[in-house]
Amino acid sequence: MDLDAFVAEHNIEWRRLEELAKRRKLGAAEADELVALYQRAATHLSLIRSRSPDPILVARLSRLVLSARNALTGAPSFSPATVVRFFTHTFPMAVYRAWPWWCGVATVFSLFTFALMGYVAANPSVAGYFLSDAQISALVNEEFEGYYSQYLPQNQFLRVWTHNALLTGECLAAGVVFFPVVYLLFQNAMNVGLIGGVMIGYGRADTFFGLIVPHGLLELTAVFVGAGVGLRIGWSWVAPGPLRTRGRALAETAMEGMLVALGLVAVLLVSGLLEAFVTPASMLPYIVRDFIGFVVWAAFLVYVFVLGRRAHLEGATTAIEGEIAQESLPAA
Repeated sequence: MDLDAFVAEHNIEWRRLEELAKRRKLGAAEADELVALYQRAATHLSLIRSRSPDPILVARLSRLVLSARNALTGAPSFSPATVVRFFTHTFPMAVYRAWPWWCGVATVFSLFTFALMGYVAANPSVAGYFLSDAQISALVNEEFEGYYSQYLPQNQFLRVWTHNALLTGECLAAGVVFFPVVYLLFQNAMNVGLIGGVMIGYGRADTFFGLIVPHGLLELTAVFVGAGVGLRIGWSWVAPGPLRTRGRALAETAMEGMLVALGLVAVLLVSGLLEAFVTPASMLPYIVRDFIGFVVWAAFLVYVFVLGRRAHLEGATTAIEGEIAQESLPAA
């Protein structure tokens, strides 16, 4: 396809479509013209994508088609129903579709962390390569337990929520190029494994698991989901599949990744509340705190694998705006 000739042939139509799409009010004849030009532009966009995917021209026609579609159907407005659908269909389905990735990340992370934890606990001298005797003593006797109560609950909540959201966002973004997310996860596994091994080795296993389980199960799962979804995005341009171009595969999985990131903000809010108000609740025995954390974590997994799988089998889409627009679009 000769792109220059194609643009020269249809540029007048595109400019006319852009002009009509910007008007607030259209007469009957102009509305009919807008529909016809919109359908032609959509066809042109499809041709360009399939035969000669010039990124600049594709971006121009995509914006033009989108603005024309909004002029025909009205831009989708915010509504409570949209928010409800996001949390009952869109978010759990996006997480469910990526489950082999984040479950794989969780498995490798857990195996490595527990192996390191057991090795450090069985060989106390290993901790000496990373921490001094004074640091170990402070960690075991004061710092680990004191960390969760050093701030007021509301301040601790905001602190851990923003920190964990940043870490999860880094894992999701870094997964696109693979190696950075491996480094981030390795750092965290080393940190948890070393501290856990020291606490267990010095007879404080009850304190370690009693304080880390209430919030850690959900918090780490959110990090695993972010990392797994990021790796899935990265793999989409390595192996897009037989029916998709690399660009289309990357765009589709990246869109789902953004939706997952938005939903994980709410998940990390819950884990932040647990860490700020349940983990340091000294009036509750460790087993009660752990049970609360386990129930919340199990509820999240049920939420993903029940609602997410159901939405996936129903053929729902993760493109919220696309769903709204498709319901009222004229046939092209």
